[in-house]
Amino acid sequence: MTSERYNARETEPRWQRQWDEKAIFASKNDDPRPKYYVLEMFPYPSGRIHIGHVRNYTLGDVLARFMRAKGFNVLHPMGWDAFGLPAENAAIERKVAPKAWTYDNIAAMKKQLQSIGLSLDWSREFATCDPSYYKHQQKMFLDFLRAGLAEREKRKLNWDPVDMTVLANEQVIDGRGWRSGAVVEQREMNQWVFKITKYSQELLDALDGLDRWPDKVRLMQRNWIGRSEGLLIRFALDTATSPAGETELRIFTTRPDTLFGAKFMAISADHPLAQAAAAKNPKLAEFIADIKKIGTAQEIIDTAEKQGFDTGIKAIHPFDPSWKLPVYVANFVLMEYGTGAIFGCPAHDQRDLDFVNKYKLGNVPVVCPPDADPKTFVITDTAYDGDGRMINSRFLDGMTIEQAKEEVAKRLETETRGNAPVGERQVNFRLRDWGISRQRYWGCPIPVIHCPKCDVVPVPDKDLPVTLPEDATFDKPGNALDHHPTWKHVTCPKCGGKAQRETDTMDTFVDSSWYFARFTDPWNEAAPTTPKIVNRMMPVDQYIGGVEHAILHLLYSRFFTRAMKATGHIDMKEPFAGMFTQGMVVHETYQKADGTFVTPAEVKVEAIDGIRRATMIYGGDEVTIGPIEKMSKSKKNTVDPDDIIATYGADVARWFMLSDSPPDRDVIWSDERVQGASRFVQRLWRLVNESADIARSAPAARPASFGPEALALRKAAHGALDKVSGGIERLHFNVCLAHIREFTNALADVLAKGDKPAPDVAWAIKEAAVILVQLISPMMPHLAEECWVVLGQPGLVSEADWPQIERDLLVEDTVTLVVQVNGKKRGDVTVPRGAQNPEIEGAVLALDAVKQALGGKPVKKVIVVPMRIVNVVG
Repeated sequence: MTSERYNARETEPRWQRQWDEKAIFASKNDDPRPKYYVLEMFPYPSGRIHIGHVRNYTLGDVLARFMRAKGFNVLHPMGWDAFGLPAENAAIERKVAPKAWTYDNIAAMKKQLQSIGLSLDWSREFATCDPSYYKHQQKMFLDFLRAGLAEREKRKLNWDPVDMTVLANEQVIDGRGWRSGAVVEQREMNQWVFKITKYSQELLDALDGLDRWPDKVRLMQRNWIGRSEGLLIRFALDTATSPAGETELRIFTTRPDTLFGAKFMAISADHPLAQAAAAKNPKLAEFIADIKKIGTAQEIIDTAEKQGFDTGIKAIHPFDPSWKLPVYVANFVLMEYGTGAIFGCPAHDQRDLDFVNKYKLGNVPVVCPPDADPKTFVITDTAYDGDGRMINSRFLDGMTIEQAKEEVAKRLETETRGNAPVGERQVNFRLRDWGISRQRYWGCPIPVIHCPKCDVVPVPDKDLPVTLPEDATFDKPGNALDHHPTWKHVTCPKCGGKAQRETDTMDTFVDSSWYFARFTDPWNEAAPTTPKIVNRMMPVDQYIGGVEHAILHLLYSRFFTRAMKATGHIDMKEPFAGMFTQGMVVHETYQKADGTFVTPAEVKVEAIDGIRRATMIYGGDEVTIGPIEKMSKSKKNTVDPDDIIATYGADVARWFMLSDSPPDRDVIWSDERVQGASRFVQRLWRLVNESADIARSAPAARPASFGPEALALRKAAHGALDKVSGGIERLHFNVCLAHIREFTNALADVLAKGDKPAPDVAWAIKEAAVILVQLISPMMPHLAEECWVVLGQPGLVSEADWPQIERDLLVEDTVTLVVQVNGKKRGDVTVPRGAQNPEIEGAVLALDAVKQALGGKPVKKVIVVPMRIVNVVG
């Protein structure tokens, strides 16, 4: 038996080299075995992996290794989400080319990922900034264009006048550009969009079939798609107050029942009626210019102070010609939603109530809560949006909300103005078409040409890819492609005249909306996919990633797969059969007396008399232990994976990430528990070596029978095998690790007896040790390989089949029943599984706890509920 400690620093690189040399994780597209596709969201090449990457990729790796051992042809690839603004910013700040910065980072991060021991098929690796990848993306754009799934349209966007670029809503902070600090303007610009709204209802309905997705993710997608049933109402305008030619205002509402609570109309600053009114009202024009500075993000608009401008225009209530409502231009109404106009019922909408309270327009409640008196019910500062009966609503009084909605719809559908009904039932969606144009260099070029004579001309397929110029400069604000001296100047493919390339590049969400399909055959140079292969390997059986991508990335990917089906690239609609969102890695924070944060590596934490105290390792200054938060550079509560792997080894990091909490919840980084994982590794190493010494003397043939000690160990081994197998399939990794520890204790108890074991026990020890090594191999693959050698097993454990469970060993010979006396629990009794009632009654009545509870009283009867409970009635 060896007494040496397991040396991860020496062992792990050696096994990684062997896996790589044998290419055992490369999947073959012509493999006849059933496929299993496991994929973690691929990383952005920032230059460093963080500890969250270790957790994310370890989760997927355990599943990939397990399914490979179960006999599946596992596809487990890796690539790089490589386009995006950070590379462009790095080019500006460091005066390096985005391409060089990106590929240097990829090389560094690949080395780090390989050090974790991931069973990845690196032969399929690509970066989305490779022309060999985005060539096919451009081809699909042109296919979508031909299919009516891509088009160019004018859109209102956030424009940074200093950086001269469009900003995403998230890049507008307090009305200013996140990088330049300039006041953001709203501009109408031509943008390329993907017509995701063509699939609104289908994307919504299909969520019901995604039963292996988290409920919270499906709910987030439902809310984002935002289906609403309501009524389109045509309010007549008082022509004496409205601009010439403006005779009605159309609104969409989901609450037509509250029409009698209306106090005002509100329209978007971009509404044609607002523009017409502003043409003759300089103060209104100035107001519109001011509110356009807050950006277009819904969350910004929701939290901004509600502002309005009374246009002087009046709208006529559809049920009362004498009831005229003031029309305001308001900063909380967007043209992109509904019709760009609303009616305000302040008693039952908090936003509307805030607005009328500011402008002193008053409110009239029209829905009374069930427990309120209609005669005294009033609204002051809090709107009521619950259920109830209609009040103050004329012919609707006394109805339920649903009854009132139906009655209003019926009446307005039958009332006409001109040749059209005043009311029309409609279904609206919150989802808007996906704007993909970005005014930046480091992205996939949009393959179209603008010709003065021929308008928009697609780049011919034979001329793809349209590649980025490598000599772009970033010394001027805005898009480097715009001021490149030659790149954008081309000949029109149609007429041969002078023309210009499109200088916008694609949103990086496009790059990540189909990469999973490309992984199935990244060697196909002729087409984005090989249908025969992609249709066999897709969908992804298990997709793993952060919940922060639960809406846009997943929704765009679902749309893209449908668009690829419509254009013949794939024959399915849903890309991910299973979705799992892992929790974050969090850590407590540390602050010095001056308020500055310090890293965990700089701090020594001790428990003195049960109180945790932190000091600086160098200098000894006291440090305040702060709250546990998401790891971030600003709080300096990050842990460097390289440091952990160098100190403890990758297997320890992997084991800790899996064992500390359920994988869908946050895991709190703890140096103490990492050290505990390290101790467990050494314990496993010792136990396997002890087992190996005994295994060498074990009989080669399986004994004909097993005594109680051998049978108990075999039951522990196969019980653990069964529980761990099921746990991995359900992604309950922390539970799996608990069962492995329990089984380890059972093996240790047998080994601790020290005597030379009987042949049947020696054989059981050998079997148990082999099973134990295979159980840990998906979690701690390097240690498992080393232990596999110690046990004298052939080949690599990474290539071994998963052990077969002997189901007979899972059946317990005994059963434990709860014992009650007069309905109160007094203990438990363990009896043979096949025991009959007299035998059970005898065992129960012999219990001291039962005798004491009866106090000498005679037993009236004993009730046995098979396999569950025994109740003694005294």
